[in-house]
Amino acid sequence: MIKKLLLLYSLLLTITLAGTSCHKDDVAPTAVTPPTDPGTDPDSPAYAASTLLSEADQHDLKAAASTNEYAAFSKDIKYDVAIYKLVYYTTYQGKQIKASGLVCVPKNMSSPAALVSMQHGTIFSNQEAPSNYSVISDQQLLAATGYITLIPDYIGFQESKAAFHPYFDQQHSALAVIDMIKAAKAFCKDKDFALNDKLFLVGYSEGGYVTLAAQKEIETHPEYGLTVTASAAGAGGYDVPGLLGIVTSGQPYYFPASLAYLLLAYNYTNDWKRPLTEIFQEPYASQLPKLFNGSTDGMAINNQLPIDPQKLFTAAFYNGLKDDGKEQQLKKALAENSLLNWAPQSPTRLYHGDADEIISFQNSKHTYQRFSEQGATQLNFITIPGGTHESSYTPMMQSVVPWFKLF
Repeated sequence: MIKKLLLLYSLLLTITLAGTSCHKDDVAPTAVTPPTDPGTDPDSPAYAASTLLSEADQHDLKAAASTNEYAAFSKDIKYDVAIYKLVYYTTYQGKQIKASGLVCVPKNMSSPAALVSMQHGTIFSNQEAPSNYSVISDQQLLAATGYITLIPDYIGFQESKAAFHPYFDQQHSALAVIDMIKAAKAFCKDKDFALNDKLFLVGYSEGGYVTLAAQKEIETHPEYGLTVTASAAGAGGYDVPGLLGIVTSGQPYYFPASLAYLLLAYNYTNDWKRPLTEIFQEPYASQLPKLFNGSTDGMAINNQLPIDPQKLFTAAFYNGLKDDGKEQQLKKALAENSLLNWAPQSPTRLYHGDADEIISFQNSKHTYQRFSEQGATQLNFITIPGGTHESSYTPMMQSVVPWFKLF
C-alpha cells in the first residue's frame, strides 16, 4: 500500500505534491538586495537571470502526448518549446532572497501568449525541483499548445535550497508564485516574447493549496497589478487544521512523511526552535533532520516512519492535539494559514477525488461551502468519482485544459 501511494509522488512530479529541502535549523539563505536595474526591466526588479536549459520539438512532444496520462494535450500541440531556468527575487522570513523555477515558452507564435503558472505538489529532494529539468512533462506540453508556462520551484529548492521549505505557509507560498510571475513578465519583455493580458493558475495537492494562496494574495492586493483570468486547484488541503485531523482519528495514515514535513516546516519557518523530542518519539526525533536533508526522496523517508500517528508522536503532543486548550501555538498557526476566510473573485474550479486517501475529500467540500457562503459567484466544485489522490490528477487536467481555452 505504501509503495503504491509513494509512486504517486513520482508520477505527479509534472505538477505534483509537497517539497522540502535540507535540515536547516541553523542555516538560512543569504539575504540579497535586488539591484535597482537588474539589467532588464527597471520596473520589475524581481527578475534576476535566466538560462536556456533545453528545447523540445513537436515530434517529441506529440509522442509524449500520445499516452493516456497526457491525452488532454494531444490535439492542441502546435509549437516547439524552449525551456529556461528563471532566477528571481522573493521574500523569506522578511528578507529578500533568490528563488527559481522553470519557464516553458512556445516558439514562433504569431500572436501574444497567455501566462499559466503551474504549482507542483509535494517533493522531498532538491533533485525533484522543476528547474532540474530532465524529461518532457505536462508543463512542456501545455506550452506547446500556446501558453508560456511557469513552474516555481518554491522556496527551499534549487536557488533557495538553504531554506527549509515553508510547507503550507500561505504568505511564502503566494509570494513565491507572484514574484515569479512578475519576473517572468520582465523575462518575456527582455526576450521579446509577446504576452497578452491573461493569467491562469493551476495546481494539484500542495500545488492546489499554493494556487489558491497566490490567487488570494493577488485578489486582495491590487497593488501587484495582476488579474487572475481563471484558476483551477485540486485536492489542496486548504483547510490546514484539517490536515492534522487524521492524526487524532485513530486510523493509520499511509504517508506519515507529510505529517512530519508539516510540523518540521512550521517549527523552522516560524523560528519556534521547539525541540523535536517534544513532538516526535525516538528514534524519529533524532532521525528526521537527516531524513529531511534535501537528498532523500519521499519513499525513503516514508519507509522510516510508522503509519500509526501514536507511534510517531509523543503521547503529550498527540493528546495535546485532541485537547482544545493545548498546542495553541501550533493550532493558531494552522488556522492562520488556512484559506477559508476568503472568497475567490475570479472564475475558479476546485477538483477532488471522492476516494482520496491522502487529503480528505471533505477538505475541499468544506472549502467550497465556505467560499460559497462568503460570496464566491464564479466557483465550481468538481468531484472525480472514485478518484484517489494518485488517480485524480489526470482527469482534472483533462477538464482544465479545454476550460482554459474558453477564455
